[in-house]
Amino acid sequence: MRKSGILLHISSLPSPYGIGTMGKEAYNFIDFLKKAGQRVWQVLPIGHTSYGDSPYQSYSSYAGNPYFIDLDMLCEEGLLEKAELNSIPREIGEDRVDYGYLYNTRYPILKKAAERFLKMPPAEFYTFSDENRAWLDDYAVFMAIKEKMGFKSREVWHLELRTKGDDALLFADMDTVRIYKAIQFLFFRQWFALKAYANEKGIEIVGDLPIYCASDSSDVWSEGRAFLLDENYVPHTVAGVPPDGFSPLGQRWGNPIYDWDWMEKTKFAWWVERLGHALKVFDTVRIDHFRGFDSYFAIDAAEDTAVNGKWIDGPGMRLFKAFERELGENLPIIAEDLGYLTDSVKKLLSETGYPGMKILQFAFDERESGDYLPHNYTKNSVCYVGTHDNDTALGWYESVAANDREKARLYFNLTKEEGIAKGLIRGALASVSDLCIICMQDYLKLDSSARMNTPSTASGNWQWRLNKNSLTDALAKEIYEITTLYER
Repeated sequence: MRKSGILLHISSLPSPYGIGTMGKEAYNFIDFLKKAGQRVWQVLPIGHTSYGDSPYQSYSSYAGNPYFIDLDMLCEEGLLEKAELNSIPREIGEDRVDYGYLYNTRYPILKKAAERFLKMPPAEFYTFSDENRAWLDDYAVFMAIKEKMGFKSREVWHLELRTKGDDALLFADMDTVRIYKAIQFLFFRQWFALKAYANEKGIEIVGDLPIYCASDSSDVWSEGRAFLLDENYVPHTVAGVPPDGFSPLGQRWGNPIYDWDWMEKTKFAWWVERLGHALKVFDTVRIDHFRGFDSYFAIDAAEDTAVNGKWIDGPGMRLFKAFERELGENLPIIAEDLGYLTDSVKKLLSETGYPGMKILQFAFDERESGDYLPHNYTKNSVCYVGTHDNDTALGWYESVAANDREKARLYFNLTKEEGIAKGLIRGALASVSDLCIICMQDYLKLDSSARMNTPSTASGNWQWRLNKNSLTDALAKEIYEITTLYER
């Protein structure tokens, strides 16, 4: 079935409290998607973000981002008072997320709500705690230790605290542990209510699962055997990608590398559990950096760049057979198969049967292969003009090399009258790909100032926010018309 959707992260939604939440505006966006004839809402990872604010670096593979909890809903439940909400300046973060401000102000408010909640928690809280014990206990203890250590990275904690053990468990404040559990209950209660509303409206939610975990995470803290760590429980080898035409020094992500030999001996149980959780939270899961399962780029942790790394064989199809065995066949997964793709990566994608990604912007870059030109697409794929890691359609067109720009203009018959962004969207929707996802910024015809992320840059990312007056009936009608024209 041909269908289409919109990529907009929760952080980018309008709200009066500095960042998008799972409140009224999220429900309004779902209504907008329905009105615009869309069937999919794609979001970025919704995990508890750590230093740097990237949704791809979080304190847990499971825990939700407390920033996304809607404060007005907590007020309606009696967990917050109106005066406490009125004390929050409304102008901060209205146009762009101010993460520094949120870090210093949001947790005290959420803790007040959690403390009130814990005075008389409903039976659902205990059910939630039992059903999620496999990750929730470790996450809550990890965060309690982290708070007691002044939120410093796990890698600089006292050695006896860096991994889960008796010393670490005794060090954590149990009242703080319960607060973090309560905050997660409040998050997931709001999340599953929002997801149910979307599904009722015929909207599927596509979520995002980062391939790697942060070193400063409850995942690494609680299950260090799953990662390549040294005697001090810090990574001796880290992940990234090698230099290419986009980044002369490559990208040193810094995430610890998995111990795939240990993973295989345990029948990949750690990964099965992680993916299983994601499939409960989302309708479809996009797995980030899919090529890393075929072979991954390993960098000595002492290196400052990715210049001197090396490729090492990954688990390949053995991992995906474990998924099929434990979670079922024909799993709703999208493979982020971007980057340097070898024949073995393409073979792995074919064997899994997962749809890969096609990026229109890459089709008109002489450094990329012709696989990204729409006439080479297959139905089992997901087409994008660009993703959160790319410039906006308009920003890309204005900055790309003149010969690449001219090729795109001729290929799609782009005209000023129609508008560059709309012309590129038309090209994506017209493709044979079963699914087409368009970034919200492109439907709004925004320039580079609305870009979500620029890889290999350390600041200024993940901040873009949607103006609350942007989702008009006229825009919904325009999107609906072009969507139905191409039978999506």
